[in-house]
Amino acid sequence: MSRKKASEFHPAVLKLFDQYVHGTLTRRGFLRQASRYAVGGITATALLDSLTPNFAWAIQVEESDSRIRASRVEYPSPSGSATMQGYLVLPSGGAEKLPAVVVYHENRGLNPYIEDVARRLALEGYMAFAPDALAPHGGYPGDEDKARAMFAELDQGKTHEDLFAAADFIKNHPRCNGRYGAVGFCYGGGVVNKLAARHTDLAAAVPFYGPAPTANDALKVSSPLLLHFAGNDDRVNAGWPAFEEILKTNNVDYQAYFYDGTQHGFHNDTTPRYDEDAARLAWQRTLEFFKKHLTS
Repeated sequence: MSRKKASEFHPAVLKLFDQYVHGTLTRRGFLRQASRYAVGGITATALLDSLTPNFAWAIQVEESDSRIRASRVEYPSPSGSATMQGYLVLPSGGAEKLPAVVVYHENRGLNPYIEDVARRLALEGYMAFAPDALAPHGGYPGDEDKARAMFAELDQGKTHEDLFAAADFIKNHPRCNGRYGAVGFCYGGGVVNKLAARHTDLAAAVPFYGPAPTANDALKVSSPLLLHFAGNDDRVNAGWPAFEEILKTNNVDYQAYFYDGTQHGFHNDTTPRYDEDAARLAWQRTLEFFKKHLTS
């Protein structure tokens, strides 16, 4: 199936899909409301199918690529679920210490798209570690609908501890040189914002369309931030003005970019919401930001 573009969908359908993805609208609710926009022989079910991720599109770096070494590892989470799991990717060859980047997933667990992002970072010379919040329930199930349902059952207090523990694990890893950053997408972008408030030694934080932290957390942020926002994302963008005001007041080093005409999830190259130009530019800026703060 070829990938459609967001512009091929009625804006209302994209908003309904965003609600469905984030758990505020059921599948039945999506199909019922989207049916009014199903024209020309296209059914509401077909609309949903065409918006659903196709992970084959996301594979930019094969797991078998000889330039990297990927493995599944366990790590401790003493304040969370005791033992967690994640995906660790390093550049092949050598035993030198490296800067590290934690990669935080969306609200569906560690899916193939996020694994590929970790591999992309390893090719840039970083240790990349992507934890799976669904590990206590058996890990990402291979089905996005099942993953969302599992995610909704998590104790978010424990889950955040599990995800913060991933940063502790990677920065204390024998191959880490002590400098580490984090990048996250959607829910994971929100985790990055929270991590920046909690880990004062976080050298670089990059949330993609991540919900703003609470005011109390925002006051604790001191890490350099690079924030990416979709132009058409009222739900997330509404929290930015208050967050920015706190960052300005506290003289935090930050850069924020809004990508006009893009949808929430524009970096995720598995769905029609993907915007190639914006994704490429945002990723280029991300790599430059990590190079400045993690390797310079």
